[in-house]
Amino acid sequence: MTMIENILLADSGIGNTRDMMKVLMQIPRIKRSRITILHVVPSQTSASAMTERWQTGGKTLAEAVSELDLDPTRVNALLREGEPKDVVGKVADEINADLIVMGSRGLKGLQAILGNSVSQYVFQLSSRPMLLVKDDLYAIKPVKRILVALDKSDSAKESLRVAIDLARDIEGSEIILVHTISKLSGNLEETIRDRPETDPVLADAVSKVRRMGINYRCEAPAGKPGARICELADDLNVDLLILGSPDRRPTIAKAMPDFDRLLGESLSDYVRVYASCPVMLTRINA
Repeated sequence: MTMIENILLADSGIGNTRDMMKVLMQIPRIKRSRITILHVVPSQTSASAMTERWQTGGKTLAEAVSELDLDPTRVNALLREGEPKDVVGKVADEINADLIVMGSRGLKGLQAILGNSVSQYVFQLSSRPMLLVKDDLYAIKPVKRILVALDKSDSAKESLRVAIDLARDIEGSEIILVHTISKLSGNLEETIRDRPETDPVLADAVSKVRRMGINYRCEAPAGKPGARICELADDLNVDLLILGSPDRRPTIAKAMPDFDRLLGESLSDYVRVYASCPVMLTRINA
């Protein structure tokens, strides 16, 4: 993932995405970004209904532009017709978005499929980084405390890089480095539990964060990664959770995202549903 210079905000007119965008624009590294605000009008069966939808959609888009009060030279407003879950991905590709910001109802499993979840569909098909913001479950806070879920993967390393890039210029910021551990030999597990910075994954991350002069803390909980990450995000009052989301699905699964979704929940999908704060999913193949 390159620096976040080109953001697509998928605005539905409800939820917390505008508040999230305001918070993002307080981050020095984001202030210089170009913002495309997209509102999608679903197709209608009659001309009169379509006209009404276009008028309503235009008002929603105008409200978003006005409420965000961004630099006019760095904002592009788009009103498109079609199926929202298809249009968001297409526009993201058109503008070569570095980040997609969109709302989420936090639906899981079959609920997401039957509820025609736009965020779930885009999450499954897009290879671009996403910031998912639940519609009603929490207040959006200025980003100070960033939790990064780590393992040995390249996508986790990318998450750490993004966290450092965001936090380095935020006064009073803190990065919380988390690596959930599997069953280890007794002495080693006890050592890591008492001194998590001795965990090899966390030790490498600590050296990178410390080099940038950013405050940090380490956590190495045992247990199921998804549940433990979400519990820590809640307990530590985290403002943003960053997680690597590698795209390992076969091509046939990409063509059938709903079927793919039924095969089981990935770590990133679990966190997307259960985290009590906004979740940024980084992708290394974007």
